[in-house]
Amino acid sequence: MIYLFTGTDSAKVRAKAFQWVLAARGKAPDAPYIRLGTDQLTEEALNEAISSQGLFFPKTLVVLDDPFAESEAAEVVLANLMALKESLNPIGIIAPKLLAARMKRLESVAEKVFTFSTAPKQARDFNNSLVNALGSRDRATVWKEVVLALRSGEAPEAIHGLLHWKARDLMQKGGRGWTKEEARALSVSLIELIQDSRGRDLSLDLSLERFALSI
Repeated sequence: MIYLFTGTDSAKVRAKAFQWVLAARGKAPDAPYIRLGTDQLTEEALNEAISSQGLFFPKTLVVLDDPFAESEAAEVVLANLMALKESLNPIGIIAPKLLAARMKRLESVAEKVFTFSTAPKQARDFNNSLVNALGSRDRATVWKEVVLALRSGEAPEAIHGLLHWKARDLMQKGGRGWTKEEARALSVSLIELIQDSRGRDLSLDLSLERFALSI
């Protein structure tokens, strides 16, 4: 079964997908989880994900991360849409900024579609400023952009999703301010941050400010 996360606001698309993964893992924390990025999405890997089952769990949570950003990965997904639809595994497809024709095809087979429209120009500028500051490990600017975004009404979950996306991007590509090992630790700390904020008195927005000052 397919759960599609799409729209022109990439940050909110990713934030919603991340919430979906957390909710699913919260219900079954020991169930298998597979994430396939564009560089991992082959016919063989997709078929394995579609049919994968754990020893003690009948279903595996699967995320296809932006497969339409790369032509070969896109073709693999499009060629297997019916198999994805009929799979017993919940399969989340993160696909920001889909072309209209592809959107129509995916909507016709998806169990549920989550769509987020493009934010105003100010929000897009915030997105760029925040991820660039995190990439260069500019603590002061990360904190400033987090605070400004919160004051302008951005959802803390959207800010968190954007930061986590950038951390995963740094894990794959590296950056001026981070080694890949440091980026991996950054990603883990962001996952722990949102989990901790749900079980403590410290809200997510304050947790994000504290995180920004710690990088």
